[in-house]
Amino acid sequence: MKILGNLIWLIFGGIIIAVEYFIGSLILMITIIGIPFGLQTLKMGWLALWPFGRTSRVEPRASGCLYVIMNVLWLLCGGIWIAITHAFFGVILYITIIGIPFGNQHFKLTETAINPFGRRIMHT
Repeated sequence: MKILGNLIWLIFGGIIIAVEYFIGSLILMITIIGIPFGLQTLKMGWLALWPFGRTSRVEPRASGCLYVIMNVLWLLCGGIWIAITHAFFGVILYITIIGIPFGNQHFKLTETAINPFGRRIMHT
């Protein structure tokens, strides 16, 4: 069922979101300072490509000013646009009954797009 959900997900905006993450990741990895941001964006891109059967959890030890600073920088440097894209696709998919599970995934990924640092991607 997860495989079918992931394949339908790709049709309902999953490819667009994943490409957005991967392009952002490559741009961030050009500079030395952007490598940590690029690696995290790459992880989020894989989560956005195959979201069913995976989730992101906040790590308990992920507190402190470094995570806050990195999340604020991420949000200012493009994370807000990815979050808006997730929210847009989520609202569009909620219009149909069939799209509600996919809209839920987009809203789950919106939270991850706003606050990516200090999260771990886990299989469910």
